[in-house]
Amino acid sequence: MRRTLPTPFAPGFWRSPLRGPRFTSVLGVVLLGGITVLFLTGLVSYAAYNPDLDPVNDKTQGKGILGFYLFSWPTDPHWLYRLNQGIHVTLGIALIPVLLAKLWSVVPRLFTLPPARSLAHAAERISLLLLVGGALFEFVTGVLNVQLDYIFPGSFYALHFYGAWVFFAAFVAHAALKTPKALRNLRQLREEKDDLVAPEPAEPTVSRRGALWFVGGGSLLLFATTVGQSFDGFLRRTALLAPHGGGEPGSGPNGFQINKTAAKVGITPAETGAEAWRLVVTGRTGTVRLSRADLLQLPLHSASLPIACVEGWSTSDQWWRGVRLRDLAALVGYDDPPDVFVESLQRAGAFRRAALRANQVADERSLLALTVNGEDLSPDHGYPARVIVPAAPGVLNTKWVARMTFGDL
Repeated sequence: MRRTLPTPFAPGFWRSPLRGPRFTSVLGVVLLGGITVLFLTGLVSYAAYNPDLDPVNDKTQGKGILGFYLFSWPTDPHWLYRLNQGIHVTLGIALIPVLLAKLWSVVPRLFTLPPARSLAHAAERISLLLLVGGALFEFVTGVLNVQLDYIFPGSFYALHFYGAWVFFAAFVAHAALKTPKALRNLRQLREEKDDLVAPEPAEPTVSRRGALWFVGGGSLLLFATTVGQSFDGFLRRTALLAPHGGGEPGSGPNGFQINKTAAKVGITPAETGAEAWRLVVTGRTGTVRLSRADLLQLPLHSASLPIACVEGWSTSDQWWRGVRLRDLAALVGYDDPPDVFVESLQRAGAFRRAALRANQVADERSLLALTVNGEDLSPDHGYPARVIVPAAPGVLNTKWVARMTFGDL
Protein backbone atom coordinates (compact mmCIF):
# COMPACT_ATOMS: atom_id res chain seq x y z
CA MET A 1 0.00 0.00 0.00
CA ARG A 2 1.14 3.52 -0.79
CA ARG A 3 1.96 5.51 2.35
CA THR A 4 0.19 8.87 2.66
CA LEU A 5 2.60 11.67 3.44
CA PRO A 6 1.51 14.00 6.25
CA THR A 7 0.61 17.58 5.40
CA PRO A 8 1.70 20.70 7.32
CA PHE A 9 -1.73 20.63 8.97
CA ALA A 10 -1.02 17.25 10.56
CA PRO A 11 0.74 17.29 13.97
CA GLY A 12 3.10 14.53 12.81
CA PHE A 13 4.51 16.72 10.06
CA TRP A 14 6.47 18.89 12.52
CA ARG A 15 8.98 16.55 14.18
CA SER A 16 11.90 18.73 15.27
CA PRO A 17 12.80 18.00 18.91
CA LEU A 18 14.08 21.58 19.30
CA ARG A 19 10.66 23.21 19.29
CA GLY A 20 9.20 23.88 22.66
CA PRO A 21 7.90 26.68 24.89
CA ARG A 22 11.25 27.41 26.55
CA PHE A 23 13.17 27.64 23.26
CA THR A 24 10.50 29.96 21.85
CA SER A 25 10.39 31.99 25.06
CA VAL A 26 14.14 32.72 25.01
CA LEU A 27 13.90 34.03 21.45
CA GLY A 28 10.73 35.95 22.26
CA VAL A 29 12.26 37.79 25.22
CA VAL A 30 15.26 38.82 23.08
CA LEU A 31 12.93 40.14 20.39
CA LEU A 32 10.77 41.90 22.97
CA GLY A 33 13.67 44.14 23.94
CA GLY A 34 15.24 44.39 20.50
CA ILE A 35 12.11 45.28 18.54
CA THR A 36 11.08 47.85 21.14
CA VAL A 37 14.45 49.58 20.67
CA LEU A 38 14.04 49.36 16.89
CA PHE A 39 10.62 51.01 17.02
CA LEU A 40 11.76 53.80 19.33
CA THR A 41 14.88 54.57 17.28
CA GLY A 42 12.69 54.52 14.17
CA LEU A 43 10.42 57.16 15.71
CA VAL A 44 13.47 59.24 16.62
CA SER A 45 14.74 58.92 13.05
CA TYR A 46 11.35 60.11 11.81
CA ALA A 47 11.53 63.14 14.13
CA ALA A 48 14.98 64.04 12.78
CA TYR A 49 13.40 65.08 9.48
CA ASN A 50 11.22 67.71 11.19
CA PRO A 51 8.27 66.23 9.28
CA ASP A 52 5.78 69.02 9.98
CA LEU A 53 8.20 71.74 8.85
CA ASP A 54 7.37 71.50 5.17
CA PRO A 55 5.77 68.79 3.03
CA VAL A 56 9.02 68.37 1.12
CA ASN A 57 10.68 66.81 4.18
CA ASP A 58 7.91 64.29 4.77
CA LYS A 59 7.47 61.44 2.31
CA THR A 60 4.47 59.98 4.16
CA GLN A 61 1.68 62.51 3.68
CA GLY A 62 -1.90 61.61 4.54
CA LYS A 63 -0.96 59.57 7.59
CA GLY A 64 -3.35 61.31 9.98
CA ILE A 65 -2.94 60.57 13.67
CA LEU A 66 0.02 58.27 12.98
CA GLY A 67 2.07 61.30 11.94
CA PHE A 68 1.99 63.07 15.26
CA TYR A 69 4.87 65.49 15.49
CA LEU A 70 7.38 64.63 18.17
CA PHE A 71 9.57 67.70 18.79
CA SER A 72 11.86 70.14 17.01
CA TRP A 73 14.97 68.19 16.18
CA PRO A 74 17.92 69.49 18.22
CA THR A 75 21.44 70.27 17.01
CA ASP A 76 23.11 68.95 20.17
CA PRO A 77 24.82 66.63 20.55
CA HIS A 78 26.08 66.89 17.00
CA TRP A 79 26.45 63.08 16.76
CA LEU A 80 22.85 62.37 17.84
CA TYR A 81 21.51 61.19 14.48
CA ARG A 82 24.71 59.26 13.79
CA LEU A 83 24.25 57.29 17.03
CA ASN A 84 20.51 56.75 16.65
CA GLN A 85 20.61 55.54 13.06
CA GLY A 86 23.67 53.40 13.66
CA ILE A 87 21.83 51.61 16.46
CA HIS A 88 18.63 51.28 14.42
CA VAL A 89 20.24 49.72 11.36
CA THR A 90 22.90 47.60 13.06
CA LEU A 91 20.50 46.19 15.65
CA GLY A 92 17.90 45.46 12.98
CA ILE A 93 20.37 43.44 10.92
CA ALA A 94 21.75 41.64 13.98
CA LEU A 95 18.23 40.55 15.00
CA ILE A 96 17.52 38.80 11.68
CA PRO A 97 18.71 35.32 12.85
CA VAL A 98 16.69 35.67 16.06
CA LEU A 99 13.57 36.65 14.11
CA LEU A 100 13.95 33.76 11.66
CA ALA A 101 14.54 31.29 14.49
CA LYS A 102 11.48 32.58 16.34
CA LEU A 103 9.31 32.26 13.23
CA TRP A 104 10.64 28.74 12.66
CA SER A 105 9.91 27.78 16.26
CA VAL A 106 6.21 28.72 16.03
CA VAL A 107 5.47 27.81 12.41
CA PRO A 108 3.28 24.80 13.39
CA ARG A 109 0.79 27.23 14.92
CA LEU A 110 0.26 28.85 11.52
CA PHE A 111 -1.17 25.51 10.31
CA THR A 112 -3.41 24.75 13.28
CA LEU A 113 -6.87 23.34 12.50
CA PRO A 114 -9.54 24.51 12.93
CA PRO A 115 -8.35 28.04 12.03
CA ALA A 116 -10.41 29.57 14.83
CA ARG A 117 -11.88 27.79 17.86
CA SER A 118 -13.42 30.93 19.35
CA LEU A 119 -13.56 34.68 18.86
CA ALA A 120 -10.54 35.11 21.16
CA HIS A 121 -8.60 32.46 19.25
CA ALA A 122 -9.56 34.09 15.92
CA ALA A 123 -8.32 37.47 17.18
CA GLU A 124 -5.05 35.85 18.26
CA ARG A 125 -4.59 34.17 14.86
CA ILE A 126 -5.22 37.45 13.02
CA SER A 127 -2.72 39.28 15.23
CA LEU A 128 -0.23 36.48 14.58
CA LEU A 129 -0.62 36.84 10.81
CA LEU A 130 -0.17 40.61 11.07
CA LEU A 131 2.84 40.07 13.32
CA VAL A 132 4.57 37.60 11.00
CA GLY A 133 3.72 39.51 7.84
CA GLY A 134 4.65 42.85 9.39
CA ALA A 135 7.96 41.53 10.71
CA LEU A 136 8.98 40.09 7.35
CA PHE A 137 7.91 43.24 5.51
CA GLU A 138 9.78 45.62 7.84
CA PHE A 139 12.98 43.61 7.95
CA VAL A 140 13.02 42.94 4.18
CA THR A 141 12.37 46.58 3.20
CA GLY A 142 14.87 47.76 5.81
CA VAL A 143 17.61 45.49 4.49
CA LEU A 144 16.88 46.49 0.89
CA ASN A 145 17.11 50.15 1.85
CA VAL A 146 20.43 49.61 3.63
CA GLN A 147 21.70 47.85 0.51
CA LEU A 148 20.38 50.69 -1.70
CA ASP A 149 18.21 48.19 -3.62
CA TYR A 150 14.91 49.99 -4.19
CA ILE A 151 13.12 47.16 -5.97
CA PHE A 152 9.85 47.67 -4.11
CA PRO A 153 7.10 49.90 -5.57
CA GLY A 154 6.61 53.33 -4.08
CA SER A 155 8.61 55.28 -1.52
CA PHE A 156 10.62 53.40 1.07
CA TYR A 157 9.74 56.05 3.66
CA ALA A 158 5.98 55.59 3.27
CA LEU A 159 6.13 51.80 3.05
CA HIS A 160 8.43 51.42 6.05
CA PHE A 161 6.49 53.99 8.08
CA TYR A 162 3.05 52.41 7.65
CA GLY A 163 4.46 48.91 7.92
CA ALA A 164 6.12 49.79 11.22
CA TRP A 165 2.84 50.91 12.78
CA VAL A 166 0.96 47.80 11.64
CA PHE A 167 3.77 45.53 12.81
CA PHE A 168 4.27 47.23 16.15
CA ALA A 169 0.53 47.25 16.94
CA ALA A 170 0.43 43.49 16.36
CA PHE A 171 3.67 43.11 18.30
CA VAL A 172 2.28 44.95 21.35
CA ALA A 173 -0.90 42.84 21.31
CA HIS A 174 1.11 39.63 20.99
CA ALA A 175 3.56 40.67 23.71
CA ALA A 176 0.71 41.51 26.11
CA LEU A 177 -0.74 38.02 25.58
CA LYS A 178 2.46 35.98 25.57
CA THR A 179 5.06 37.74 27.75
CA PRO A 180 3.72 36.46 31.11
CA LYS A 181 3.73 32.90 29.80
CA ALA A 182 7.20 33.32 28.29
CA LEU A 183 8.64 34.55 31.58
CA ARG A 184 6.94 31.68 33.41
CA ASN A 185 8.48 29.20 30.97
CA LEU A 186 11.95 30.64 31.59
CA ARG A 187 11.58 30.41 35.39
CA GLN A 188 10.32 26.83 35.49
CA LEU A 189 12.80 24.00 35.89
CA ARG A 190 10.70 21.58 33.86
CA GLU A 191 9.28 22.45 30.48
CA GLU A 192 5.53 22.49 29.99
CA LYS A 193 4.00 20.40 27.24
CA ASP A 194 2.16 22.44 24.64
CA ASP A 195 1.33 22.43 20.94
CA LEU A 196 4.90 23.38 19.97
CA VAL A 197 6.31 20.11 21.27
CA ALA A 198 6.32 17.44 18.53
CA PRO A 199 4.16 14.43 19.49
CA GLU A 200 6.61 12.12 17.67
CA PRO A 201 9.94 13.97 17.69
CA ALA A 202 12.79 12.94 15.41
CA GLU A 203 16.24 12.09 16.75
CA PRO A 204 18.04 15.30 17.77
CA THR A 205 21.15 16.36 15.86
CA VAL A 206 21.85 19.34 18.10
CA SER A 207 20.72 20.40 21.55
CA ARG A 208 18.47 23.36 22.17
CA ARG A 209 21.37 25.11 23.85
CA GLY A 210 23.48 24.45 20.78
CA ALA A 211 20.74 25.85 18.55
CA LEU A 212 20.56 29.01 20.64
CA TRP A 213 24.34 29.38 20.42
CA PHE A 214 24.05 28.98 16.63
CA VAL A 215 21.41 31.72 16.43
CA GLY A 216 23.42 33.99 18.72
CA GLY A 217 26.55 33.36 16.68
CA GLY A 218 24.72 34.34 13.51
CA SER A 219 23.59 37.58 15.12
CA LEU A 220 27.13 38.36 16.29
CA LEU A 221 28.48 37.66 12.80
CA LEU A 222 25.97 40.05 11.20
CA PHE A 223 26.74 42.65 13.87
CA ALA A 224 30.49 42.35 13.25
CA THR A 225 30.08 42.65 9.48
CA THR A 226 27.75 45.67 9.66
CA VAL A 227 28.67 47.93 12.59
CA GLY A 228 31.93 49.07 10.97
CA GLN A 229 30.06 51.27 8.47
CA SER A 230 29.54 53.74 11.33
CA PHE A 231 33.28 54.19 11.76
CA ASP A 232 36.37 55.05 9.73
CA GLY A 233 39.68 53.32 9.14
CA PHE A 234 40.11 49.61 9.84
CA LEU A 235 36.65 49.12 11.37
CA ARG A 236 34.95 50.21 8.14
CA ARG A 237 36.80 47.43 6.35
CA THR A 238 35.01 44.91 8.58
CA ALA A 239 31.59 46.02 7.29
CA LEU A 240 31.59 43.37 4.59
CA LEU A 241 27.81 43.31 4.15
CA ALA A 242 27.36 47.09 4.03
CA PRO A 243 27.51 49.13 0.80
CA HIS A 244 29.71 51.66 2.57
CA GLY A 245 32.10 49.11 4.01
CA GLY A 246 35.59 48.51 2.69
CA GLY A 247 38.18 51.16 2.02
CA GLU A 248 37.54 54.88 1.80
CA PRO A 249 36.45 56.11 -1.66
CA GLY A 250 39.67 57.84 -2.63
CA SER A 251 42.32 59.65 -0.69
CA GLY A 252 42.96 63.20 0.44
CA PRO A 253 40.70 65.69 2.24
CA ASN A 254 37.64 64.67 0.21
CA GLY A 255 38.29 60.95 0.62
CA PHE A 256 35.30 60.03 2.80
CA GLN A 257 31.98 58.35 2.19
CA ILE A 258 29.20 59.60 -0.10
CA ASN A 259 25.90 58.19 -1.33
CA LYS A 260 25.51 59.89 -4.71
CA THR A 261 28.16 61.15 -7.07
CA ALA A 262 27.76 64.30 -9.14
CA ALA A 263 27.75 62.24 -12.33
CA LYS A 264 24.98 59.96 -11.02
CA VAL A 265 22.57 62.85 -10.46
CA GLY A 266 23.58 64.71 -13.64
CA ILE A 267 25.63 67.58 -12.18
CA THR A 268 28.06 68.84 -14.83
CA PRO A 269 31.12 71.11 -14.55
CA ALA A 270 29.43 73.57 -16.92
CA GLU A 271 26.71 74.42 -14.37
CA THR A 272 29.03 74.55 -11.33
CA GLY A 273 31.77 76.66 -12.91
CA ALA A 274 32.63 80.16 -11.74
CA GLU A 275 30.87 81.84 -14.67
CA ALA A 276 27.64 79.86 -14.48
CA TRP A 277 26.92 79.17 -10.79
CA ARG A 278 25.23 81.68 -8.53
CA LEU A 279 23.63 81.15 -5.15
CA VAL A 280 20.20 82.80 -5.03
CA VAL A 281 19.26 83.88 -1.49
CA THR A 282 15.71 85.16 -0.93
CA GLY A 283 14.16 86.65 2.19
CA ARG A 284 12.33 89.56 3.78
CA THR A 285 14.24 92.31 1.98
CA GLY A 286 14.45 90.70 -1.43
CA THR A 287 16.87 88.51 -3.36
CA VAL A 288 20.66 88.41 -3.42
CA ARG A 289 22.74 86.55 -6.01
CA LEU A 290 26.19 85.46 -4.88
CA SER A 291 29.05 83.86 -6.79
CA ARG A 292 31.44 81.52 -5.04
CA ALA A 293 34.00 84.34 -4.99
CA ASP A 294 31.41 86.55 -3.26
CA LEU A 295 30.81 83.89 -0.62
CA LEU A 296 34.54 83.56 0.03
CA GLN A 297 34.63 87.30 0.79
CA LEU A 298 32.04 86.93 3.55
CA PRO A 299 33.07 86.02 7.14
CA LEU A 300 34.01 82.32 7.10
CA HIS A 301 33.61 79.93 10.02
CA SER A 302 34.56 76.32 10.70
CA ALA A 303 32.76 73.36 12.25
CA SER A 304 33.74 69.75 12.90
CA LEU A 305 30.72 67.61 11.98
CA PRO A 306 30.01 64.09 10.67
CA ILE A 307 27.79 62.95 7.83
CA ALA A 308 25.21 60.35 8.91
CA CYS A 309 22.73 58.69 6.56
CA VAL A 310 19.42 56.88 7.02
CA GLU A 311 21.00 53.66 5.71
CA GLY A 312 23.06 53.53 8.91
CA TRP A 313 26.48 54.54 7.60
CA SER A 314 28.31 57.61 8.84
CA THR A 315 31.69 59.28 8.78
CA SER A 316 33.79 60.65 11.58
CA ASP A 317 33.85 64.42 12.10
CA GLN A 318 35.08 66.31 9.04
CA TRP A 319 36.41 69.88 9.21
CA TRP A 320 34.02 72.10 7.22
CA ARG A 321 34.50 75.79 6.47
CA GLY A 322 32.04 78.24 4.95
CA VAL A 323 29.41 80.89 5.62
CA ARG A 324 27.05 80.51 8.55
CA LEU A 325 23.42 80.01 7.56
CA ARG A 326 22.43 82.69 10.07
CA ASP A 327 24.72 85.17 8.29
CA LEU A 328 23.04 84.40 4.96
CA ALA A 329 19.66 84.98 6.63
CA ALA A 330 20.94 88.36 7.85
CA LEU A 331 21.80 89.33 4.26
CA VAL A 332 18.10 89.20 3.38
CA GLY A 333 16.73 90.98 6.44
CA TYR A 334 16.56 88.50 9.33
CA ASP A 335 18.20 89.33 12.65
CA ASP A 336 16.57 86.25 14.22
CA PRO A 337 17.12 83.35 11.80
CA PRO A 338 13.89 81.79 10.45
CA ASP A 339 13.33 78.46 8.70
CA VAL A 340 14.98 77.95 5.34
CA PHE A 341 14.01 76.09 2.19
CA VAL A 342 17.07 74.79 0.30
CA GLU A 343 17.10 73.74 -3.35
CA SER A 344 19.81 71.86 -5.18
CA LEU A 345 21.03 71.90 -8.78
CA GLN A 346 20.06 68.23 -8.73
CA ARG A 347 16.99 67.88 -10.94
CA ALA A 348 15.60 64.55 -9.72
CA GLY A 349 15.55 62.61 -6.48
CA ALA A 350 13.53 62.55 -3.28
CA PHE A 351 15.65 65.07 -1.37
CA ARG A 352 16.86 67.52 -4.02
CA ARG A 353 14.95 70.06 -1.88
CA ALA A 354 14.93 70.21 1.91
CA ALA A 355 13.70 72.45 4.73
CA LEU A 356 15.54 73.27 7.95
CA ARG A 357 14.10 74.49 11.24
CA ALA A 358 14.96 77.94 12.64
CA ASN A 359 16.95 76.39 15.50
CA GLN A 360 19.10 74.57 12.92
CA VAL A 361 19.68 77.77 10.94
CA ALA A 362 20.56 79.66 14.14
CA ASP A 363 23.22 77.19 15.28
CA GLU A 364 26.66 78.72 14.75
CA ARG A 365 27.95 75.41 13.38
CA SER A 366 25.36 75.30 10.59
CA LEU A 367 27.20 76.28 7.42
CA LEU A 368 26.96 76.69 3.73
CA ALA A 369 30.24 74.84 3.38
CA LEU A 370 32.75 75.74 0.67
CA THR A 371 35.70 73.63 1.78
CA VAL A 372 36.26 70.46 3.76
CA ASN A 373 39.42 69.41 5.60
CA GLY A 374 41.28 72.41 4.18
CA GLU A 375 40.45 71.81 0.52
CA ASP A 376 37.68 72.90 -1.86
CA LEU A 377 34.71 70.57 -1.91
CA SER A 378 34.99 67.93 -4.60
CA PRO A 379 32.13 67.67 -7.11
CA ASP A 380 30.91 64.51 -5.37
CA HIS A 381 30.82 66.29 -2.00
CA GLY A 382 28.73 69.16 -3.30
CA TYR A 383 30.99 71.72 -5.04
CA PRO A 384 30.53 74.64 -5.30
CA ALA A 385 28.61 74.76 -1.97
CA ARG A 386 26.67 72.46 0.31
CA VAL A 387 24.76 72.66 3.57
CA ILE A 388 26.15 71.04 6.71
CA VAL A 389 24.08 71.05 9.92
CA PRO A 390 24.87 69.36 13.25
CA ALA A 391 22.82 66.23 14.05
CA ALA A 392 20.80 66.41 10.81
CA PRO A 393 20.22 63.36 8.55
CA GLY A 394 22.58 63.32 5.59
CA VAL A 395 19.81 63.96 3.04
CA LEU A 396 19.05 67.32 4.71
CA ASN A 397 22.66 68.42 4.22
CA THR A 398 21.88 69.43 0.65
CA LYS A 399 24.69 69.29 -1.92
CA TRP A 400 25.14 71.51 -5.02
CA VAL A 401 23.02 74.25 -3.44
CA ALA A 402 21.38 76.62 -5.96
CA ARG A 403 18.77 78.54 -3.97
CA MET A 404 17.96 79.31 -0.32
CA THR A 405 14.63 80.86 0.69
CA PHE A 406 14.45 82.14 4.27
CA GLY A 407 11.14 82.63 6.06
CA ASP A 408 8.55 80.82 8.17
CA LEU A 409 7.55 77.55 6.51
